[in-house]
Amino acid sequence: MTSSEDYVTYVMDQARGPWALRQRKMFGDFMVYVNDRPILLLCDDQTFVKIVPQLDGLMKDAACAAPYAGAKKHYILDVDDAEHVRRVLSVLEPITPLPKARKRRT
Repeated sequence: MTSSEDYVTYVMDQARGPWALRQRKMFGDFMVYVNDRPILLLCDDQTFVKIVPQLDGLMKDAACAAPYAGAKKHYILDVDDAEHVRRVLSVLEPITPLPKARKRRT
């Protein structure tokens, strides 16, 4: 099951802040990019963020699960609390690297 367009729109609205947001369909679900950094993974109408030490305080009560079979566990982000979403994004945006450019096949 994939995330619904309504859920993706809702997450994008909740994440609005002083950064550029875009979403891209991938892996059968969606990735949300914050200033071109892949930060939010949307799978089955749930939002996942990578487990990093910098989020220990903010996400201490969050549930953890694998977003898809074979994936590492991630925090499940409560997107109903827009202020919390923005705090998490403000922590993750500076520490998440930009994706490396892929070489094109010729």
